[in-house]
Amino acid sequence: MEIPFIDTILWPIKWVVELILVAWHWLWTAIGLDPAAGLTWVLSIVGLVLVVRAALIPIFVRQIKSQRKMLEVAPQLKKIQDKYKGKKDQFSREAMSRETMELYRRTGTNPLASCLPLLLQMPIFFSLFSVLNNAQKGAAGVGPLSADLGKQFGDATLFGVAPLHDTFIGAWNAGGPWQVMVIAGLMVVLMTASQFYTQLQIMAKNQSPEAKNSPMFRQQRILLYILPLVFVFSGVAFPLGVMFYWLTSNLWTMGQQFLVIRNMPTPGSEAAKAREERLARRGKLTGKDTPAIEAAPETPKTTQRQQPVSKNRAKKQGGKK
Repeated sequence: MEIPFIDTILWPIKWVVELILVAWHWLWTAIGLDPAAGLTWVLSIVGLVLVVRAALIPIFVRQIKSQRKMLEVAPQLKKIQDKYKGKKDQFSREAMSRETMELYRRTGTNPLASCLPLLLQMPIFFSLFSVLNNAQKGAAGVGPLSADLGKQFGDATLFGVAPLHDTFIGAWNAGGPWQVMVIAGLMVVLMTASQFYTQLQIMAKNQSPEAKNSPMFRQQRILLYILPLVFVFSGVAFPLGVMFYWLTSNLWTMGQQFLVIRNMPTPGSEAAKAREERLARRGKLTGKDTPAIEAAPETPKTTQRQQPVSKNRAKKQGGKK
């Protein structure tokens, strides 16, 4: 049952979702796939993911820049936290909050930027869920998804036995088909594993030593084990069609993070050191890629050469000559 207020908010998003979905369905049908087959609709959902995630790439780039800025201000943020450590009175809390927000404003950082791509996807996710939920009833969509296409989508099955509108819980309660439970269970495992691996790579390879010692890193470690459980408990309640969207989006995120960690790693992280080693082996390591710490050993030699010599010592040296 849909809440009218939420349904009204999602209406334009649902219209766009239907447009992209129907466009991909038309394309796959045009190249010879069966328009009523579950595979055709699954590929249409995959196409929907590609369009949505490609559109979010600029936001993802901004997210990375914001994360870099957060790393830069981490030492200043820790100073503020240490300043008010142990102070629980209202005045201290307000002062700490005020100084923290001023730091974010001055440096142009946003701690919520890392959640932005996920937040922007949630309305699309729920819109797809709503579209599929209506389609399984044979109802027309709000836009390009006609009544005929809606019924076709709702009746589409994988391998001729697993309806895209069915859920693991629904199949469990109905006593079948067992193929739905197998496919849904496998997808829950893949969704959980891809989410866990993506977060693990970020924390293990793309965090600087300073970030690993911060309270934020400890919170991320907790989320590393909590977030995958969301897929375990919620995935069994979603239709197969929605789960295909979710899994494809997770795989996109995993590949995207791999490219970012490999080519644009966080300075000082293990991934950054590995990138420097790769560039050095290829002879492409430039001064821009080399850490400033490597130039430090030259400093003592410069200091010794510039050491002043007293007049008496200069005369003695001249006499010896």
